Amino acid sequence: MYDAIVIGAGPAGLQAALTLGRMHRSTLLLDSGEYRNGTVLHMHNMVGEDGAPPAEFRATARAELDAYADVEIRDTGATGISGSEGAFRVALADGSTVEGRRVILATGVADDLPDVPGLQDLWGTLAFSCPFCDGHEHADKPIGILGAAPRAAHLIALLGRIVGDITVFPVDEVFSDEDTRMLEGTGVRVSSTPVTSVEKDADGVRIRTDDDEHAVAGIFVASGAMRQRAPFAADLGLAMLDSGSIEIDDFGRTSIPGVFAAGDLAHRASLPGPMASVLLAAAAGQLAAVGIIQSLLAAEH
Repeated sequence: MYDAIVIGAGPAGLQAALTLGRMHRSTLLLDSGEYRNGTVLHMHNMVGEDGAPPAEFRATARAELDAYADVEIRDTGATGISGSEGAFRVALADGSTVEGRRVILATGVADDLPDVPGLQDLWGTLAFSCPFCDGHEHADKPIGILGAAPRAAHLIALLGRIVGDITVFPVDEVFSDEDTRMLEGTGVRVSSTPVTSVEKDADGVRIRTDDDEHAVAGIFVASGAMRQRAPFAADLGLAMLDSGSIEIDDFGRTSIPGVFAAGDLAHRASLPGPMASVLLAAAAGQLAAVGIIQSLLAAEH
């Protein structure tokens, strides 16, 4: 019986395991090998690690965890969770079952991209969603923004002072006249026809529409959606927020006693949504671990 089972080994799960290990709490960390930033070459806006490859970050964190006898890492995912606080059972993808007094969900989210040929191949290297993570690398360079006029306007406001020329491309259907006027009012160009494909070229990305081609340094996606990467929130019946994220309190507690959540799959109700940030995910992992330690102490005394 582990004190805690941490499901997911991205920044949130790794930090949660480190905090639990340092407090000598028996911890099992499950690493499925699937990560939201799995295609990203360099992570940014992370103090001390700005520009570091995510794979190196994960490898360093795992090496650090090797120093803690109370932390065990298994390279397998979870397939199901049953039981209740103090006696959870987690079924693993390798066919085995483990038990834990508490559980942290740190499986993150997956990005559902718009159906544009070639876009998935560029995701994380030449196509992005977060100006805080990838805007600076496109300073004074031309970029394209794909789809969803209101979200595109938000990206323009953030990126306009950083990048060079901006062209906004509709996806599937042309923008309405009202949306076109709104976007053009921000000083950007707006394509009159939807994007038909994107592909890497020598200098960045080539964006094709029915009647034109555009060369840009990179793409920012203003459409698409995030979804829970794993089914556990739905399976457990956790309280959810309008953003599609798990509702948690300040210490990562969910609506079910003993189940905690950390990372971009969850946030507090006071926030409009999760923020794609390695630093914030790690901080959430630490808070969830502290919440578990508090709850274990309360149960033991």
